Amino acid sequence: MSYEVTDWLAQIRALKQQLAELQRDRHEANESAANWRQLYNTEAQQRRAEASLAQQQIEKLKAQIQQVQSLPPPQPDEPAAVEAIEQEVEQLQSTEELKAKLKEVLLERDRLRVVLKAEQAKHAQTRKTLTTAIADTIDKLARERATHQEKADIYSG
Repeated sequence: MSYEVTDWLAQIRALKQQLAELQRDRHEANESAANWRQLYNTEAQQRRAEASLAQQQIEKLKAQIQQVQSLPPPQPDEPAAVEAIEQEVEQLQSTEELKAKLKEVLLERDRLRVVLKAEQAKHAQTRKTLTTAIADTIDKLARERATHQEKADIYSG
């Protein structure tokens, strides 16, 4: 009988050991699951944020498109230019192509705005320079007329 008790005690110890190992494995599995849940939630938040930003960008582009469409169409001097623009617009197949073309046009607009401002500054400087030159010429002409008048007065008097 002593042999059976020892055997049972050994079995109980082995079962306790197995139970401890299973509890440790379960704890590790729970920690791993929690880690994966956290990673999934972080990824989901990032995707939702990206989707929100993309939706905002889409809305912004739609607003810009509506704004551009609400402008009166330009009336270039050449009807061929209008036709060429219409053909180019018709060739745009996707939203990405439209975005790229819009970006290109907006960059060109900004570049032209800078060029226009520089041209306006040059024009203002030229106007100032010409006004100064005209004023100097008028002053010089007035002095010469005054000098000629004085000489004419001296000779006549």
